[in-house]
Amino acid sequence: MKRRDFIALFGSASIAWPSSAVSQQPERVRRIAVLMNYADDPEGQARLAGFRQALGELGWTDGRNILIDTRWGANDVDLHRKYAGELAALAPDVILAAGTLSVAAFQHVTRTLPIVFVNVSDPVGAGFVDSLARPGGNVTGFMLLEYSSSGKSLELLKQIAPNVTRVGVIRDAALAVGPAQFGVIQAVAPSLRMEVSPINLRDAGEIERAVTAFARAPDGGLIVTGSALSLVHRDLIITLAARHKLPAVYFLRTFVTGGGLISYAPNSIDPYRRAAGYVDRILKGEKPGDLPVQAPTKYELVINLKTAKALDLTIPPAVLARADEVIE
Repeated sequence: MKRRDFIALFGSASIAWPSSAVSQQPERVRRIAVLMNYADDPEGQARLAGFRQALGELGWTDGRNILIDTRWGANDVDLHRKYAGELAALAPDVILAAGTLSVAAFQHVTRTLPIVFVNVSDPVGAGFVDSLARPGGNVTGFMLLEYSSSGKSLELLKQIAPNVTRVGVIRDAALAVGPAQFGVIQAVAPSLRMEVSPINLRDAGEIERAVTAFARAPDGGLIVTGSALSLVHRDLIITLAARHKLPAVYFLRTFVTGGGLISYAPNSIDPYRRAAGYVDRILKGEKPGDLPVQAPTKYELVINLKTAKALDLTIPPAVLARADEVIE
């Protein structure tokens, strides 16, 4: 081999070494902060598992190229603020915030870290985003429900319990979404020849007094609208509906698995899987303010036949045929 050929060969090899070394560098690990509600709720664990699974399908694995830090706020304002501060101090690349309390808590500590929310009823009314189509700022995500679904809950109640002419609407009047859902139900009621009245959520004592007073007159039923407080008092509401033999339509499946009659609600895992898609896009460089807030796309009808029997109700075959899940 000629001397100049040997030098050329040696030079080309030396250039290749750094390139090979770079390709073998460990993958950058990104940090995701998650603030959920109840650690001891199987539904909450299932939602978090759905989020993790969807991230995995997009190539993100906890402990390899991402680290997921999770806290549980237990629907407590002070806990949410404490954990939001802890998580923001970790300087995550993106935050998953479940529920209005979580987003509000993060907004006290950061206006720059990217936030993807799930299960927020009214992100515009709460001041989290400028609009659904163009959120602006550092926040976007997936709404808990569409207001129109509240009207469908009233129609469903009439189908399964035709004798019902009076409906108590359990709502959180302190949130904009409470009166908004009630307004939709109130607008649909005349066409179904039903009267509706609000039952406000504040504390357990008030709920029990209001439902008991409502149940004194005949032909009553309940609609439980979407809010964190409804979930907090879930067991009480289910118990009161059973005690007073009030057919009730709920806004989440978890009420029905807990003994409630029927729910017409968005799939509770799907928003978390879709949120993983937004997290993926943000980690790849997109801005939350450019990603539109999305409404639910999958609604499910769940029926508890054991509860129907206890209420002396026969669920119409047409409603049963539409059910996504029937609990015997």
